[in-house]
Amino acid sequence: MKAAQLSRVICNLCSPLGIAEIRRQIPIISGRSHKISPMASGEHDNTRIHTFYTKRLSGSSSRTDDSQTRQDASDHDYYISSNENQCRRPSTAEDEQRVKNLLKEIIAYRENKVSSWIVESKVKNLCAAYKYLLKSHRDGFLKVLACDHAVDHQMVCKAAESLLSIEQQKPDDECNRRQIMKGEEQLKSLLTPQYAWLFVHVGRLERGVKFLVDLRTDVLAVISELDVKDPAMVPMQKLNLTLREMLSLWFSVGFLNLERITWRSPCEMLQKISEYEAVHPMRNWTDLKRRVGPYRRCFVYTHSSMPDEPLVVLHTALSDEIARSTRGIVSATSRMSVDASACPGTIVDAHTEDPSHVKAAIFYSITSTQKGLQGIELGNYLIKRVVRELKAEFPRVSKFSSLSPIPTFRLWLLERLKTAEKGRREVLTSEEVEQLKSYLQTDMLWSELKKLFKTNGWAADTKLVSLLEAPLMRLCAEYLYLEKRRGYALDNVANFHLRNGAVMWRLNWQADPSARGLGNSFGIMVNYRYFLEDAETNSCAYLEKQYIAASDEVRQLAVGARDLTEKFTSKM
Repeated sequence: MKAAQLSRVICNLCSPLGIAEIRRQIPIISGRSHKISPMASGEHDNTRIHTFYTKRLSGSSSRTDDSQTRQDASDHDYYISSNENQCRRPSTAEDEQRVKNLLKEIIAYRENKVSSWIVESKVKNLCAAYKYLLKSHRDGFLKVLACDHAVDHQMVCKAAESLLSIEQQKPDDECNRRQIMKGEEQLKSLLTPQYAWLFVHVGRLERGVKFLVDLRTDVLAVISELDVKDPAMVPMQKLNLTLREMLSLWFSVGFLNLERITWRSPCEMLQKISEYEAVHPMRNWTDLKRRVGPYRRCFVYTHSSMPDEPLVVLHTALSDEIARSTRGIVSATSRMSVDASACPGTIVDAHTEDPSHVKAAIFYSITSTQKGLQGIELGNYLIKRVVRELKAEFPRVSKFSSLSPIPTFRLWLLERLKTAEKGRREVLTSEEVEQLKSYLQTDMLWSELKKLFKTNGWAADTKLVSLLEAPLMRLCAEYLYLEKRRGYALDNVANFHLRNGAVMWRLNWQADPSARGLGNSFGIMVNYRYFLEDAETNSCAYLEKQYIAASDEVRQLAVGARDLTEKFTSKM
């Protein structure tokens, strides 16, 4: 076989289309730590075979420059190659120091007139070298970046003094005004951290923006591990702020692309949708196919610099009513499909939707996939954009609501039980206490409840579930409606939807009977309903006055919890 033919055959074997068909048959294991390995589809092996034969067939002797050969060998020996799966030795302290030296060399170019080609090459090597480092060595590099290459405070003070002296001279003189403007520009430049210049150059590289997003992920991890009194804390926070401001500009909504994901979308995108799903993990390809199939919509925001990465993923269920549970979403799809097939003279297949049956849209999962974009508002804009898309596609849709989890309610309640056990708080009414003591046959009720709630076994006891419904629903309303952090809702999911202008509309008992749902919130879920005509008013009231818009049902449950607390306090 000729060399060109062999190369073409290997390319076909390694093509994404061939691998995609194999991947579609492989079950998805939920969670990013258990994602389908590229090795499972043979991609890694094929890539290595392809690389090997391409080099052999193209003729490696084409390079005759010894200095270039030595440089390439040095780069591939020390810096990470383009193949992320290539095996590499662990980094050392010497490697960390070499990267720090390279950083210092690049920063020095800031004040010198150097060819952009040289700067780009060095910055590319820096990014590759940073990826190569182990976490401990990355942390050391980030601390040096934050502390040694930020703002030169002495130079700032000198520039400020110089500007003041110029202003004290003839203020109306044209020459003096020009000097003032020049001094202001110099002061502005000095107040900009040195690493901001580096980040601009990184952003110009291919996948450089993605590198900066991942870099901020590392920065946030370092900050979370630092002691408040650590000298590196403030510089690291400044580094984080600089990255966030820069990324906020680059990831403005106007620069983002809205994409609808279907079963015909690229396999890699479908794979990432399944990997990133944090609310309701995908069980297999059939589950994924259902979530992008009839009476479902999956929308993502992407960025031109990261076209293969979904930034925010929103899963929406189309229904004839606002669902109370995850089962309700599934049953609505089946019910509407049956209704459509019942129409006389209509030929219906598995992919047919009847727009006349769609009257509600349920946002049942929204996931921000990039930790490095934390604090940059994307999800709220995605919901607003999707609402417009759905109203255009389904004119009869008039109800928009979430079906949201309550991730930390169980942990909050366990802390409440501890204080109740110490006699510092009333959690249950006297009637509820007596009923539970009688059924559980114990006088140590708080200890018994703590033991019960450490597992999900209680959910299999029908009588116990019935006894717990009223107190858990009341306590959940207290957690969502009354518990605050700095005046805003303590629950992160509640805070997100309330900031967007939603109404805390309905609590749903046994809405998510999965292990995750029971473990997070005893299976309770909440509908945050979006009344489009009131959304702006609700958002302003929440952001400016910390007022939570809620239905009468939710408020009554919360008032019951507050009355119980006030009654206990009055006895003290």
